[in-house]
Amino acid sequence: MSMQNKKTPFRFGEKLRTVRERKGYTLKIVAQQAGVSESLVSQIERNKVSPAIDTLLTLADVLDINLEYLFEEYRQKRPVQIIRAQERRTLEEEGILYEELAKPTEEGDKHSLESYLIKIPVNQKTLRGSYGHLGREMGFIIEGEAQLQYESKTYSLKQGDSVSFSASSPHTLVNTGSIPLKALWVVTPPQRFV
Repeated sequence: MSMQNKKTPFRFGEKLRTVRERKGYTLKIVAQQAGVSESLVSQIERNKVSPAIDTLLTLADVLDINLEYLFEEYRQKRPVQIIRAQERRTLEEEGILYEELAKPTEEGDKHSLESYLIKIPVNQKTLRGSYGHLGREMGFIIEGEAQLQYESKTYSLKQGDSVSFSASSPHTLVNTGSIPLKALWVVTPPQRFV
């Protein structure tokens, strides 16, 4: 049985284009960095051609796309997802550590979410949400004290407190305590681990 049929073409193109546009890269920039022609990148993005595996891996590298995200729809669908403690994906941004607890599902799934632990050093703050994005967020403070700066308001959060809000407005989480802040965070649609 062929892996590819007319009804379910590979969807690498859509994912590559979405990430490229989200990062603000032009076709030309991506093509130059990947060492391929601009027209090839365009054809791949429109699913007109199936990329050679080395081209696909190079494009994923240029765009900093996680390979699991690219190939996830070709794995067998599993109703229960487990991430073992020692197998969590981690991401560090400006000294802040994010540890993935729940993986996003396929793009286009309106129920897709991601969840992670955030560890923020004393006097540090998150940066990515400072411009706002689509969706909602929910957080729970496990250890430490924080301040949520949301639009022009400030909210104090202590251990055991939870918060939820529309993510479309600018928001920043600041560690205002004397110990590293540890918080559980849930975001929909996913932002960090895609």
